[in-house]
Order: sequence, then C-alpha cells, then structure tokens
Amino acid sequence: MYDLLIKDGTVVDGSGSAGYRADVAVQDGKIAAIGRLNSKARQTIDAEGHVVSPGFVDGHTHMDAQVFWDPLGSCSCYHGVTSVVMGNCGFTLAPCKQEDADLVFRNLERAEDLSRDAMLEGIDWTWETFPQFLDAVDALPKGINYAGYIGHSALRTYVMGERAVRHEQATPEECQQMGQIAAAGIKAGALGFSTSRTINHRTLAGEYTPTLRAAEEELAVIGENVGHVGAGWLQVISDFDDPDAEFAMLKRINSRAKRPMAITILQRDSRPELWRDLMAGIAQANKEGAQILGQVLTRPTGILLGFEISMNPFSGRPSWEKIAKLSMDEKLVHLRDPSFRKQVMGETCPAKKLAGRVSTYERIFPWDGVYPDYEPPANQSVAARAEREGRDPEDLVYDLLLEKEGKTIPVSYTHLTLPTNREV
Repeated sequence: MYDLLIKDGTVVDGSGSAGYRADVAVQDGKIAAIGRLNSKARQTIDAEGHVVSPGFVDGHTHMDAQVFWDPLGSCSCYHGVTSVVMGNCGFTLAPCKQEDADLVFRNLERAEDLSRDAMLEGIDWTWETFPQFLDAVDALPKGINYAGYIGHSALRTYVMGERAVRHEQATPEECQQMGQIAAAGIKAGALGFSTSRTINHRTLAGEYTPTLRAAEEELAVIGENVGHVGAGWLQVISDFDDPDAEFAMLKRINSRAKRPMAITILQRDSRPELWRDLMAGIAQANKEGAQILGQVLTRPTGILLGFEISMNPFSGRPSWEKIAKLSMDEKLVHLRDPSFRKQVMGETCPAKKLAGRVSTYERIFPWDGVYPDYEPPANQSVAARAEREGRDPEDLVYDLLLEKEGKTIPVSYTHLTLPTNREV
C-alpha cells in the first residue's frame, strides 16, 4: 500500500518529452512508481483533467515582505511553484535597523505595490543583519521553500544612510564594508548578491532606487568579497541604454568577482534585436572565460493598472498626483467629479517613458481579476474596443477603472520578442 496515489493525471516530468496520462505513487516522501497503477494507497487523489509535475522553481520573486503574512506563498503555490528565490533586483528587508525600515519599504512600495502600512502591520521586525533576517524567515510557518539574495539597495542604505538614497558615491571604506556584509550574508545562507541598474525601479515619489548610479568600483569590490566566500552569484537587472559599455562593465565586474553572474534579458521597443545582442555577448564572454548567464522571461511582462494601486493611465499627471495618496473613498469623490475628470484628461504626463508604459491603449486589456490572458487578441484591447464604440480610449479606460468602486484592474502588456529554447 502506497502513502499517496495520484490517479489519471497528465504527467509532465520535466524531461522535455510530451505529457502523458499516468498515475503517480508516492511512498515515504518519494516517487515510487509511475504508470497505470492499480495498487491501494492511504490517500488517493483524482487528477483527471490536471497536470501532475515536479514543483516549479520561480527564480525571480519579491516575496521578502509577503512571507511574513502569507505562509502559503500565494499565488505562487497556486501555479505549482514549490520553491522561490526572493530578494531580486537589490530589494531586501535586510540589512536594516527597524527604525530605518522606511528606507527599504520605499523600494517595495511601488515595484511590488505593497503599502507601507501593510508592511508595518504584517511584519514582526526582529532583525538588523541579513543572517538575523534569514533566522526570522526560517522560524516562520511556510507552505513553500524560500531562498534569497542579499540586496544592494538595503545594503547600500544600511552603510551609507540617506546618502545612498541621494545617489552619492560610496567611499572606498564603504565599498569594502558593503562587500564584507554581503559576504557574511552569503556565508549565512544567501544565494548571492543582487542589484538594479534600471530606471523602471522607483519609489512612490518617483525617485530612483539607491543602486541606479552606483559606480563600477562599488559593484566590483562587493563582487570580490562575494568571490572570496567561494559561493553565491551576482544578479543584475539593467536597462542597457548603452549596451556595449554596460556589458563591458559587467564583464569586468564578473572577472574580478570570479563568481557566476545572472543578467535579466529584457526587450526594448526601440531595439527589438537587443536580446539577440545580449545573448551573443554572453556566449562570447563565456568563451573567453567569463561566467555569465541570461535569465529570460517566459511570457510578456504585465503591469497591473488601477485607481487603487500605484500605477494607472493617468499616473504622473498633475491632477492625479494631487489625489494619489488619498484613501480610495476620498479618491472616488474626485474621480466621480466631472470637473476633475475633464481636468485630468486634459493633462499629459511629464515623464514620457512612464506615459508610454501606462497609456499605450493597444496594449491595455481588461482583466476579470481571476484568470489573466497572457496572449490576449488585439481586438480585445482598450484601443480596439474604443474604436468599435466610437469613443476616445482615454474616456473608455477611465470608465473601466471606475467600475467596482474603483477596484477594477486592467493589465498593460509589454510585448516581448523572446528567444526560442534553441536560441537560448
């Protein structure tokens, strides 16, 4: 008799072969048999119409705060994810003193739409150092497995204070201190060190996160200290505005660190072949002795938009910014006022890149809040619907966002031209 028998599911075993219909038996916590099994079990699960697979590992999450109030790890576990890597892009809650928590909350408020109040209420702050943070996570009840990086934003702020937020350059002594703290974090169990070099990461106030303009020497010294541990790797996300210069710098940092480096491969509308250039650069660098890999998104990037959350098609416009920090009930009073509507719709967003991201109506699609469509047909976009109805798309999206007491959330997709598995 098996401990567990999963019957009649479609088995996707991770080997790359096609899924097949089979039963899976588990004994003593291990898979004991796969096939058409007629044995008895202490527990039997009918998996008809479901996929049975190994647990997925999500290598890029920001669950550093959520883990403290969400023991199940939703919604990751709902998608079959059993292990997550948090602390990407330099965003972690340690090292940090409790009285300085606002400095690290700033990084998560907008990037992850986590309110400061939610974090204050949901987190029992018991740490200052990164090893102490790992102890706090270890003590929590958890439904999935967690691993994480030590993040550059928290590290830089811990060492430099407000000077880090103002993007001042670190002194040689501060660089060395950051490196030593990063190394101690990896010795305690961090998977590596992470940093962000993209303007897409901002605070609610629109400020760039502390690591954007960190000098090469700062990153290299931290990398060298990581290298001395002989474990862990470096995770980097960058805009690659000057791809050749940026990639050359990352190669130099990798050479000094002598540890693997993971680079997020993103797409740019202005440079549709950028991902090919980066992948080719990685391949060439590795031939020359580097240790660099590209992390490729598995689907288009989606941005949730709404009046209740941090971004919507009117973000950055002066009238919206005046009410952005009000409660939802207070916002609704203004949003339902015809004079406010006319005023905000007559304005433009000063930040062109932000405006392009949140108000390209050909890429904004309604969402029912339950099942997102990652490849929505073009005729379902706000722009297409507005054309059918003979309306201005801005007028239509304003009405959509007001539905459900202002809690409707459309999705804006950044359509990416992704490499195929063969090209990767």
